[in-house]
Amino acid sequence: MTPDQYCQDKAAASGSSFYYSFMFLPRDKRRAITALYAFCREVDDVVDECSDTGVARTTLNWWRSETAAIYGGTPQHPVCQALVPLVKQFNLPQEHLLEIIDGMEMDLDQHSYPDFKSLQLYCYRVASVVGLLAAEIFGYTDRKTLKYAHDLGIAFQLTNIIRDVGEDARRGRIYLPQDELQQFGVTSNDILNAHETEEFRKLMQFQVDRAQRFYQQAFEQLPAIDRKAQRTGLIMAAIYRATLDAIVASGCHVLKERVSLTPVRKLWLAYKTWWQNSK
Repeated sequence: MTPDQYCQDKAAASGSSFYYSFMFLPRDKRRAITALYAFCREVDDVVDECSDTGVARTTLNWWRSETAAIYGGTPQHPVCQALVPLVKQFNLPQEHLLEIIDGMEMDLDQHSYPDFKSLQLYCYRVASVVGLLAAEIFGYTDRKTLKYAHDLGIAFQLTNIIRDVGEDARRGRIYLPQDELQQFGVTSNDILNAHETEEFRKLMQFQVDRAQRFYQQAFEQLPAIDRKAQRTGLIMAAIYRATLDAIVASGCHVLKERVSLTPVRKLWLAYKTWWQNSK
């Protein structure tokens, strides 16, 4: 199996919404974004699938050395091998890949966040940085597009957090800011024990409203000249916003269920968004 095929299989197996947005890209850009996505999946899996914190931390340090080898050595892992020619072709900074690893490592050190400011650092590392790298791959003319990519990454991660409240709680994690739980009269035990209350529903609507503001802020910052080049990000946004709408329509019962769109719906949104932004 070639490194590129390994990345392709890793992306396809995840079933992620991101995979549907890659389908319309030219071959070289599709290859690059798929390798980047596979890199993110690999380091995320270290934290999610390793029950021993010490082993997980050691493995993340190994990924840091592998990342360094992408830029000045001979990496061992097929994902890093796939990235070797791509980081030069698309000007992908090493520090950004390392920041993604730093973000994943935060999950080993923190199971909750005191306020949105501290949560935003996590969102930046695991999502906005990915958005900045993706913007380099897709291409841009106006540097304001990087502000769009930053905010869109925050919006994506906030959507993930909303969707996965129950799933994360079963892992002992609460990403909703603690001061906001207090503001709405919700306790950590309510979330960990899947105790849905009227207060919890109001808390979730507050989270949804903030995510929507980040989407809107991102779109307002995308220069018209770069809209066509950034169509892939707009496809991701269409799928993620539709997921957010579906969560709200279902009553925000995220403690006990995980809302997701069907593959057909994702594919339709991808095709529709690509066509709308191709003019």
